[in-house]
Amino acid sequence: MTRKQVSIVLTMAIGIFLCMLDTTVMNIALPAIQKGLDVSLDQLSWALNIYTILFACLTIPLGRMADIFGRSKLYVIGLVLFLLGSLFSGIAQSVAVLIIGRGIQSIGAAIVFPASMTIGISQVSLSKRTVVIGMLGVTQGLASALGPTIGGAVTQYLGWRGIFLINVPFAIVAIIMCMKLLSFAPTKQEGVKIDFGGMVLSMITLFSLILALTKGQSWGWQNGRIIILFIISAVTVVAFVLVEQRVAQPMMPLSLFKDKQFTGAVLTIILAQIALVALLVLMPSFFTNVMHKDELQAALMITPTSVMIFVLSPISGTMITKLGPRVVILAGSLLMTAGYVVLSTLSIDVYWHVFLAAVLIGAGFGINIGPITVLAAGNFKGTMLTASQSAIGVFRQIGTSLAVAIFVSALSANLVTAKHDMTQHARTELTSLAVPASVKHTALTQVKDQGKHKSESAATAKKNQQKLVQQQYALALTKAHAANAPQPVKDQILQQVTKQVVARSKQITETMAGFARNMKRYSHRALVKAFTQPYQWALPVVVLMGVMTLMFDSKRHYLDKQAAALKE
Repeated sequence: MTRKQVSIVLTMAIGIFLCMLDTTVMNIALPAIQKGLDVSLDQLSWALNIYTILFACLTIPLGRMADIFGRSKLYVIGLVLFLLGSLFSGIAQSVAVLIIGRGIQSIGAAIVFPASMTIGISQVSLSKRTVVIGMLGVTQGLASALGPTIGGAVTQYLGWRGIFLINVPFAIVAIIMCMKLLSFAPTKQEGVKIDFGGMVLSMITLFSLILALTKGQSWGWQNGRIIILFIISAVTVVAFVLVEQRVAQPMMPLSLFKDKQFTGAVLTIILAQIALVALLVLMPSFFTNVMHKDELQAALMITPTSVMIFVLSPISGTMITKLGPRVVILAGSLLMTAGYVVLSTLSIDVYWHVFLAAVLIGAGFGINIGPITVLAAGNFKGTMLTASQSAIGVFRQIGTSLAVAIFVSALSANLVTAKHDMTQHARTELTSLAVPASVKHTALTQVKDQGKHKSESAATAKKNQQKLVQQQYALALTKAHAANAPQPVKDQILQQVTKQVVARSKQITETMAGFARNMKRYSHRALVKAFTQPYQWALPVVVLMGVMTLMFDSKRHYLDKQAAALKE
């Protein structure tokens, strides 16, 4: 490639990196943002979800618009919108402004992502396409995987606003490079028509589906709104297919799915994205809530995944010409499956087990992402190429949304069960303890509220002990009819009562300390199980990736197709 071609591809990589980074960078900073803006997590979730929803809804129609009105022009507009959205988000003083900023960001990202891929790929001939697609595909996977790590580091040292404001200088650099490198000459588009029916139906379908997936847990999966959203998405997707079959210039050419490798790439990217995002979503929460690490430590503990993607994805795209798509995708799928076997069978509170799983999942995803992006582009050209890249971007977002919906819902249900089990275990254990009923009641209340019993502090224990001494002393005086006895007699009674209370308090303290240790161990095991089970349930889904390899060509068939395409 020439120096100019390399520069253009690198500029496109910046745009892709920024778009994909912001799909995951915000998650780990949610507690800091919630505290900074003093809002509820439910309100704040809209700032997170609006990006995913609009990104998925608008990618296909805006990708098509870029084909019609000029990719370079729309690309720069997209970068400007992304920059403005990042700036609004970074300086937001209220959750409403943050949501607006994220919405503007997502519109820019929906323009930038498909245009980046199309502009980058169109810079080279078909014979050199694999290298460019590999580079841009690597950027997608790496940005998603690095999101939590970058988010944790920036939040720790620059504050939560930094996760948005760091986009600004990079977006400015990308805009300047575009103005210098890209051609903005008007393109001739004779007889081009906009498929308004397909555009509206695709947006309604994706909006309904992604909204249902993102809000299903908080609203309840059996909530009427969620059911209606799923029904709407099902009806409109059928209508979308019928419309696209009949229009001359469809928004999404259904002929894309006649290409077996494109369909295989779509299904594989959904499954791979689910497997990757599940690790990125649940494990930081596990490290912070169960292992009591801070956000930066939690982010760094899953960094091995990003490292493996960074190392393997640059070379994996070129491996398909040497080994064939089927072998390469199978290898990546098997590694990701092995990672899930580790998460499902070994204890995730032992870090080297998580480290091993993170390395395997990252390696598998890194091996798959390059070839998947290459195979999704296939030998398509023009609007078919744009449509293929828009589609793969949308299905990645669907995979991300499915992962969050499935795994967060499963975890939430498991945590409810774990808390119930902790309460039942505490109730059973307290029944056999020789301590006052009031102490048992307090301990059980603590378990219900916090999930485990905390031993009272030394100051609180001393205060309660003094109170009990006075109560027992008063009872002893009454019982001995010694209210008017000489002071030495009263002192002797007080001394005896104090000795008895201290001995009893010591026995109660030791008993409850043992109970606290028991509950700590039980609670830890219950929480580890709550986080582990979703990976066990998802293992068959990850195994399905291996089955998807049957949709890809062997090395010989793939090379024959490539040779035929080059002759055309």
